[in-house]
Amino acid sequence: MIETVPLRDEVGAPESGHIPHAGRVARWQGGRVVYAIEAIADEVPVALVFGGVPHAVMMATPADLEDFAVGFTLSESIVGHAAEIQSVRVERQEDGYRVDVDIPSERQFLLATRQRNLTGRTGCGLCGTRTLAEAVRPSQPVGRGLTVAPTALHAAAEGLTARQPLNALTGATHAAAWATPDGAIHCVREDVGRHNALDKLIGALVRGGFRAEDGFVLLTSRASFEMVQKAAAAGVELVAALSAPTALAVAHAESAGMTLIAFVRSGRHTVYSHPQRIHAGLEMAR
Repeated sequence: MIETVPLRDEVGAPESGHIPHAGRVARWQGGRVVYAIEAIADEVPVALVFGGVPHAVMMATPADLEDFAVGFTLSESIVGHAAEIQSVRVERQEDGYRVDVDIPSERQFLLATRQRNLTGRTGCGLCGTRTLAEAVRPSQPVGRGLTVAPTALHAAAEGLTARQPLNALTGATHAAAWATPDGAIHCVREDVGRHNALDKLIGALVRGGFRAEDGFVLLTSRASFEMVQKAAAAGVELVAALSAPTALAVAHAESAGMTLIAFVRSGRHTVYSHPQRIHAGLEMAR
């Protein structure tokens, strides 16, 4: 049996205002074919240009690109602090987007010496890096002022699903969220790439006047070392992931003084480094 679903029944605009691609699909379900118009996540090239010089082309969801540019500039240590980002301009082009970021001339010179001309696939955190030293640079040390109750951590995790409108429509995006110590989520950004989602979140915090160290970051993806590195560059003291960490992520979190938590699910979680922020008095075995 063939059934037809009316056009755009399942495609709408999420909170970001970005409307995903709508494609005609044929679903096989319950022994019959159902034709429908379904939301499909967008993935487009986004060129990041600093001082007129192309630096990176990332495959990303074309939403919150100003946030993305600011977050990428900070998390990749292209500048030392947000005040050095002089302007961000987003331009729609025929084959994608170009984002121009103006930074001080001395930062532009240092960026040129890094020789990183990067084309990033959607899941790419280090594509185009030319040396091992550039790839695995030390994570910046973070502060020690944050404490979060386990109940607040799980309240944020439980509330995150409802704050992912793109994923609800497409099932294809990661999310990065920032919550205050009471577990209240104040900002969420989504993208087909997990690194991009985190960069967008970092940029949104900066542009919104929030201090990253005043709350914690929650990730729907695994916690790889690049995610720890980016979060540390933004001053985040606690990163919690719904999925697993990598050994290098744990090592970087430990050296940066960051609390890394993973497998945050249904009233349980695992702490991999600096547990004092999530449970006062708990000591890791040395």
